[in-house]
Order: sequence, then C-alpha cells, then structure tokens
Amino acid sequence: MKLPEQTAERVIIGIDPGTVVMGYGVLIVRGRTTALVTMGVLKLDRYENHYLRLHRIYQKVLALMDEYHPDEMAIEAPFFGKNVQSMLKLGRAQGAAIAAALNREIPIFEYAPLKIKMAITGNGQASKEQVAGMLQRILHIPEADMLPQLDATDGLAAAYCHYMQTTRPMHEKAYAGWKDFIAKNPGKVRGL
Repeated sequence: MKLPEQTAERVIIGIDPGTVVMGYGVLIVRGRTTALVTMGVLKLDRYENHYLRLHRIYQKVLALMDEYHPDEMAIEAPFFGKNVQSMLKLGRAQGAAIAAALNREIPIFEYAPLKIKMAITGNGQASKEQVAGMLQRILHIPEADMLPQLDATDGLAAAYCHYMQTTRPMHEKAYAGWKDFIAKNPGKVRGL
C-alpha cells in the first residue's frame, strides 16, 4: 500500500529483530489516529551463513525505508536471556536494522520487550498472542489481514508503543495498568 503523502502526519516503522525471522510493521499517524499500513516478516532460515542473514536484514529494512519513508523507527531491544550466543546474534540482527535506518537518517527509538507489552496490553508479561489480539482490536485489523507469524505483530507492537510514548500530552495522566485506568475512568468502561 502506498502512503498518501499529503495526509500523513507521521509514519512509524517497528522492527522485531531476529536472525531466523524478522518482523516489521508500519503505522501511519494522523493527529491522534493510527492505522496499519503494512506488516510482515522476513524469513531467514534458508540462509545458513549468519552474515548473509545480517545482509538480508539490512537490505530489507532499507527497502522498507525507501517504500514507506518512515519518520521514525522503533525497534525491540534484545532481552537478556541465559543463552549468551543467542543474545549476541539477536544484537547483531538489531544492529543491521539500525544501520539501515541510520543510512536513511531515520531517528531510532529502542524499547524493551516488557515496555512494549505493557504499552499494548497493560501487562509486561503478556504473551505474543495477547499482544497480537490487542493490536488487532486497537487498529481494527480484519482477521484476514492477521499473519500467522507473531513476529509481524511484534514489529507492529514496537511501532505502536513508540506512538503511545510520543503522543501522550504532558497534562494527560499515565496509568499503572488496566486496573488503574478502570479505577480512574469508570464511565469509560462498559460490559462485554
């Protein structure tokens, strides 16, 4: 989908880096309204050479930048796990995506997985399925447009998290979670 340049206020690309599957999502922001432009995955498992995978990540992110002309990139930060080698590979994948954004002079914003999940679902321990379901509701994504690879919605989640972090007016109160929101806004909650 090509972006209507004259109506776009801001375009945000989100990246979920990975050396087997990289997820991405692109949002368009008009005022306080967001809409999905595209989301997808880059499958890298057919490439045995790790450096070739990094090159493909770099090329794909450059291609996305050239097609959608994002104003900003949000990327998921590597999480600290027990497997140091996996973490290093994930950091390299993130670096390849960052290098592509730097090549196009796109500002980069990094978010921890916990922060992304918290921004989308109100629960930092939410599953990938919960994040995908919430994004589907928030952005009104038809079921037919949802991808089976949750890496795509993880990339979209990074973009939406960035939107939420950068568009909240300073006078607006932050909430500690959904329970806090419900307690402070009982008139905005309706039964299902």
